[in-house]
Amino acid sequence: MSIYSAKFIRDVLDSCLADVLPDPLACETAARLDDFWQTDTAAMLPPDAGFLQAMARVWAYSPFVSRTLTRHPFLFESLLQDDALRRPRRPKAFRPDLPPRALDAGEPASRRIQSRIAAISEPLRLFRLREAVRIAWRDLAGLAGLEETVGDLTLLADGIITTVLSDLYAVYCEAYGTPVDRGGRMQPLLVVGLGKLGAFELNFSSDVDLVFAYPDEGWTRHAPQPISNFEFFTRLGRGLVRALSEKTENGPVFRVDLRLRPDGENGPLVMTFENMEAYYQRHGREWERYAWIKARVVAGDGKAGRRLLSLLKPFVYRRYLDFGVFEALREMKHRISIEMRKKTFSSDIKLGRGGIREIEFFGQVFQLIRGGVTPGLRRRRIRRVLKTLVQIQAIDRRTGDVLDAAYVFLRLTEHRLQAMYDQQTHLLPQDPIDRMRLFRSMGFRDWASFERVLNDHMHRVHGCFSRLLASGRKSPACPEDVHRATEELACLWHNLSHGQPPPDRRTEAAGPAGETLRLLAAFKDSPRTRALSREGRNRIDRLMPLVLEKTASMPKPQETLKRILVLLETIERRTCYIALLLENPNALDHLIRLSSASPWIVTLLAQHPVLLDELLDPRALYQPPSPDLLEKEIRQRLKAVPADDLEYQLEALSIFKQVNTLRVAAADIAGALPLMKVSDHLTAVAEILVRETVALAWRHLVRRHGAPAAAIDGHECKQGFAVIGYGKLGGIELGYGSDLDLVFIHAGSEADRGTAPIGPAQFYARLGQRVVHCLSAHTAAGKMYAIDMRLRPSGSAGLLVSQFRAFEAYQRQDAWTWEHQALLRARPVTGDPLLMNWFQGARSRILTQPRPTESLRRDVAGMRQRLRRELLHRDPARFDIKQSAGGLVDIEFLVQFLVLANAARHPDLVQYSDNVRQIQALAACGVIDEQAAHLMRHAYLVYRATIHRLSLRHEPALVDVARFGDLRRHIADLWRHWMHRHDKP
Repeated sequence: MSIYSAKFIRDVLDSCLADVLPDPLACETAARLDDFWQTDTAAMLPPDAGFLQAMARVWAYSPFVSRTLTRHPFLFESLLQDDALRRPRRPKAFRPDLPPRALDAGEPASRRIQSRIAAISEPLRLFRLREAVRIAWRDLAGLAGLEETVGDLTLLADGIITTVLSDLYAVYCEAYGTPVDRGGRMQPLLVVGLGKLGAFELNFSSDVDLVFAYPDEGWTRHAPQPISNFEFFTRLGRGLVRALSEKTENGPVFRVDLRLRPDGENGPLVMTFENMEAYYQRHGREWERYAWIKARVVAGDGKAGRRLLSLLKPFVYRRYLDFGVFEALREMKHRISIEMRKKTFSSDIKLGRGGIREIEFFGQVFQLIRGGVTPGLRRRRIRRVLKTLVQIQAIDRRTGDVLDAAYVFLRLTEHRLQAMYDQQTHLLPQDPIDRMRLFRSMGFRDWASFERVLNDHMHRVHGCFSRLLASGRKSPACPEDVHRATEELACLWHNLSHGQPPPDRRTEAAGPAGETLRLLAAFKDSPRTRALSREGRNRIDRLMPLVLEKTASMPKPQETLKRILVLLETIERRTCYIALLLENPNALDHLIRLSSASPWIVTLLAQHPVLLDELLDPRALYQPPSPDLLEKEIRQRLKAVPADDLEYQLEALSIFKQVNTLRVAAADIAGALPLMKVSDHLTAVAEILVRETVALAWRHLVRRHGAPAAAIDGHECKQGFAVIGYGKLGGIELGYGSDLDLVFIHAGSEADRGTAPIGPAQFYARLGQRVVHCLSAHTAAGKMYAIDMRLRPSGSAGLLVSQFRAFEAYQRQDAWTWEHQALLRARPVTGDPLLMNWFQGARSRILTQPRPTESLRRDVAGMRQRLRRELLHRDPARFDIKQSAGGLVDIEFLVQFLVLANAARHPDLVQYSDNVRQIQALAACGVIDEQAAHLMRHAYLVYRATIHRLSLRHEPALVDVARFGDLRRHIADLWRHWMHRHDKP
């Protein structure tokens, strides 16, 4: 470097110190620059004003960087030669180069290992120093944001641990043999990172939380004295820890913390996958779930690592909303609060009020509770968790923004603190010079303005933290916190649950109180209640006063209480659901109101307790989603399920069905949905489920057999398969317990098999079988639907899937009149677009054929008489809404007769598949007058609405014979007008 260049560099540095920094800090930094100026590396500095300005800031803000580069000028030289200070690193650059092994095979194994650890010690520490300097430089110079800084620090740890593990594994294999399982397969050691290392959020001067695991037991081979895999990996783990954490004049590479392993400091250093899974399933505590949220395999075999995390996933993320974890999380939060009160944490940006730990705890609470059902929360980085919480509306956007902004500010502050001296600290400095370093590095001109912004962030964070896990209710102690009218009953439950007699035995004799007491006693003495754990009993004891208070305000309190107790008896062994009701008073309110209105709701919830989660959000509960939102919901549910796990996929589809059925029923009971909309929603749910099931079955068979060829009139089909909905599905009139009447058709060509090794007929038959099986399979969440295939050509004796030409030929030549009646209510639900369009045309051609009116009338009336003989509930005091004369089926058959009789002259009559629009079409074509059309439509809707209400009350479609008298007579008159010659009711 010329004297002019040297002078330019020194002048720029001095100018930067004078202009940018306060006097005390500028003078202190200048002294350290003088020390550096004596090294040969100073001559290598580029005469670049931007670089030199950055250097002045870094020198001022981090004595660690300046002293390291002054003490080890060759590190600075290598950084300058690589231009590494101005450019981000690639991930592969974080692997250190270790000296080659030169081991004496004659040395004892322990000596060889000790020699190797000593040989790699300083290269590792110098590599870590070099990269720490580079990362600190880019951070302090404003060249890297928070994500790059924490990412590079994590990649540095990953690279070093991976390199050291690989090197020592080879050394230990040479010394003790290669570890293999019972099948002779080589066994790796996995290093799992927890905490900030696992989350890819490592601090500048952080410990690394590690857990060691290996797949299977076995022994080493190719060794004079084989040792067990456990002993091998224990020795290797100790060697790895020593290589990383042993202190030298250049410090440790990393401080290693092993206390998060199973059983902590008292547990073994390493475990097999099987033993680790067993430990967490049997003994795992909530704080261990909390720790494993961030788990990531940082070194070792990747495939084995994915297997381990998959085994532990059910422990970390429960497959339901885990409200049972609330009490443990409250205890953790309480301990955090106590810790803060015991110590002075006002200057601690991690452990103080509103510090980093509170933000992390906030996010991880939601992960533990909701992570099992919300895949987006199964993330390790807290900022991504907060973003997901806003997206799923678990928190509002303002809360998410407050926590995210505070996290960024606090983590940047943390890095600047730790980069000063490469120390693990979270305390704000007291030294005036160090305070200057901090506030200047954070972009503030004085300490007061920095402290004001810091305190604002921490105050807002602590506000969010304080509201977290608030129950929103008073303690349900007996009897003060229950309604006066139920004080005595609440105390009676308290006495019953503790084996004490009621204070007044006369309350058992008669009246509402006596009936309530008998219900409570039966519930307490039921085998399921008696078998509860202590925790379960405590939760029931806390819940019962709330249940008694709320059921007492219902129109029929004893009946409502009886239904609720039946439900509680069903779900009480899964105490997380009891916790859900305890933690969410509004959910309990909705449950009791719905149960009071409908025993059907209680049955649904008892069969599928997972639906209790839906009570948490009344917006979704009472407003069923539109078809577009249903599509998004099913996509999200299936996205969370492994693509190759059919059982789990079917369970997800079943949950989707049950959840949306509950939403429709709740809205129906609340009066928020008219009858037609109820059926529209239930039908939309069924259509989506049938479509998704066909897609699952199709993908499975194509992977296994290849795709068959299919074509219609020379036009190639994409799939060549279609599902036709009949009955209530076809007529868009599904009820809560409706079966699905389905018919399958295909357009396969035997002449060209496509890529499938089996013929199209066989392929589509298997496809149909798989669709039926999937739709009707019993899963942990129940089944989707009962499937009825009897309306296919030739009924139960016919092929499960009909070739489309054969289907039309059968309908033209062999079908009975009742099959054409059924075809009137048929429509394509899902499948190949070409085939669905073809079906619509074929249906129209078949239904618009000319028919002799008298023979048609005779067939329709005859089938009506047969149904009445077989299905009519014969009670003179009761009106069977479906089967009695003048009832629902009379309207359906009358409409079908009139459409079939007149479709040849009026093809528009067969355009629709539902009764209401077919009635409107009959009026529009002049087949019936407006008065008759209005009467039939009104009676049909009234009957269907009544059946809906009765089904929600678990009652048959029967009413008092006097009810609907006028409607019955009018419908019977219309029936006689068109059908009287051949009907003798």
